[in-house]
Amino acid sequence: MTTPAAGYTADRIASNNSSHLDDDHAALPHISGSGGGSDSNSSSVDKDSTVLDWDSPSDPGNPYNWSLKRKRLVTGIALLSTLLVPLNGTSITVAAAEINQQFGISDATFPNSYWPVASWSLGGALFVIVFLPLMEDIGIRIGFIISYVFFFLMIIPQALANSFATLIITRFFSGGCVALLANTIASVIPDVWADDRARSIPVGLYIVMIFYIQLIMYGALAPLFFLLLHETRGTVILRRRAQHLRKTTHRSIYTAAELHQPPLSTRLLKSTTRPAYLLLTEPVLLASTLWSAFSFGTVFLFTQSTAQVYSSLYGWPAYRIGYLQIAVVIGEVLGWFPTLYSSRLYFQSTSRNREHAGSPIPEARLYLSVLGSFVGIAGGMFVYAWTAYPSLPWIAPTLGLGMVGFGIQVVVTAVADYITDIYAASGYAGSAVSAVAAGENVVAAFLPLAAQSMYSQMGFQWASTLLGVLAVGLSFAPVVFIVWGRQFRARSPFMRAGGEGKEGVVVADEGEGKGDV
Repeated sequence: MTTPAAGYTADRIASNNSSHLDDDHAALPHISGSGGGSDSNSSSVDKDSTVLDWDSPSDPGNPYNWSLKRKRLVTGIALLSTLLVPLNGTSITVAAAEINQQFGISDATFPNSYWPVASWSLGGALFVIVFLPLMEDIGIRIGFIISYVFFFLMIIPQALANSFATLIITRFFSGGCVALLANTIASVIPDVWADDRARSIPVGLYIVMIFYIQLIMYGALAPLFFLLLHETRGTVILRRRAQHLRKTTHRSIYTAAELHQPPLSTRLLKSTTRPAYLLLTEPVLLASTLWSAFSFGTVFLFTQSTAQVYSSLYGWPAYRIGYLQIAVVIGEVLGWFPTLYSSRLYFQSTSRNREHAGSPIPEARLYLSVLGSFVGIAGGMFVYAWTAYPSLPWIAPTLGLGMVGFGIQVVVTAVADYITDIYAASGYAGSAVSAVAAGENVVAAFLPLAAQSMYSQMGFQWASTLLGVLAVGLSFAPVVFIVWGRQFRARSPFMRAGGEGKEGVVVADEGEGKGDV
């Protein structure tokens, strides 16, 4: 299942060598020897403090200098988590009818069975904005493990829930943890890679087994994360060195980040208000968020609509309908291949860049997303709409689901890469990505709530057609960006530096310079 964080590709990192998704620590500190420094947060630090940095450009402690084997191991662990953890989001829909029966819930007038999924998405939208900045202080590894353990513990009450409210509340927290896991792990790649290139089962047991299977699967994965996931955040590694040296030498040794980092309250305030400010003042970010959020939300909408379509047309039971998610997943897997080719188109655009010679054109990230959006998402919705007849085989509308999955993968990946590219050089990538991620989770929470009434009142064909028309309209967003993207970037105070691609040069503090938020 596609997640906001899953859209970050290694080549995007290559084009912004020292860029991180983190706003206030956008780059590792350069080799600077020793020196002093103070700010509003460092009154307790001696003026003659020594600034600790890497011993040399080839310091083996720097994640950029790790062995290829170690880099591949950490990256593999990161990718494994982003593949499996989001399954917690929609796997519960397979047992929607049984959950309704157990807790006495009815979907007759409102899709109440969707609330566990909606709360999961809302948790993701909130946690990524509020708690993600806190994880930057403790490091990728510790932050990931704490989130993973809490996520695992939240599945236990889901399996043992004796009320619908308990299920909704615990799903909220598990969804928030999944969002943190996805967005934290998304930082691993830029931290490390810097170079350029069965119905007979009783109903109660059936419901419980869904969560027990997750407990077994996620429990089996835990040792991998505890033992093999190393810390990748360079600033955290340096800070731990400095802390060790302060204890052993009793000298005032600090990292540059420690000396110049604003108070946590200030960073938390920025992280919660800046994404909203950018979303309201940046047309490109607003359009991209609407485009990506609608695409992402269709995954969750289909978990509701397929229950109506396939049960009415083909008489499928609920557990069988749940397997239709496989069609979307297959489409997403196939959509991964165009993203690889898109990387080639991106780097080939370097020769055509008259704005900043020698750098790729940011809008080249969007070339294939036009195909993915018009043909994949919009086209898939029309296929899903006008093949929804009992006279046609079930595979016909299922192909439409696969097309939508294909388009979603291409679009979400393109948006993530494009937004990061155009905001990275000015240091606002983290806030922009948080805005998109929050938008995706909010739409995923509420869009599917309209599925039941929309499909029952408008009919299967016209309900999906309406979605297709909306998809067509939003599909013009990448076209507009491709044609006028340069002008948008020139006018924006938050991404005027976007596209310059100066190797190794990234604004480290978003609060500096123009457009302070």
